[in-house]
Amino acid sequence: MQKGKVIIFSAPSGSGKTTIVHHLLKNSNNLGFSISACTRDKRGRKEENGKDYYFLSPDEFREKIENNEFIEWEEVYEGNFYGTLKSEIQRIWDSGKQVIFDVDVKGGLSLKEYFGDDALAIFVKVPSMEVLKERLSDRGTESEESLSRRVYKAKFEMGFEDQFDISLINENLDVSLSEAERLVDDFINK
Repeated sequence: MQKGKVIIFSAPSGSGKTTIVHHLLKNSNNLGFSISACTRDKRGRKEENGKDYYFLSPDEFREKIENNEFIEWEEVYEGNFYGTLKSEIQRIWDSGKQVIFDVDVKGGLSLKEYFGDDALAIFVKVPSMEVLKERLSDRGTESEESLSRRVYKAKFEMGFEDQFDISLINENLDVSLSEAERLVDDFINK
């Protein structure tokens, strides 16, 4: 496997990691987004195989596990798998780019362990749990029950912050975007 660098953005839901990753991809020619594999169904017509996810059947996914084709994977719910294919990372490195990830906290820690010093693991967080709850509420996509579950999970995920290389507090988006650019540039160029 050709070697390159990887940048991992992880955060509790609602912290802004996806917004930051999209900004970095839009403003950089040397980053390639790692597309995850999953066994869930496509959501409507908007999602495309090979662009949003690699949509696999549970049997295909299990076969790739047996063939050691994943860097990391997990069964989120029974029969519902997500993972990072080694071939996906190689595809990006072969194109001359560095890999950027937008993953949950557990996936971020697994990737950091796998790539070691070739990875920069950034934990994105909000200034407080109140701000997080407000952001999730403002989306208008959460029921009270799902909002409560997300906040509970976020509190749990915050406990892993110290296992990441650096924390980025996303209080002011423009400042966070600039800081993310600086962190990524410094890491790639060192």
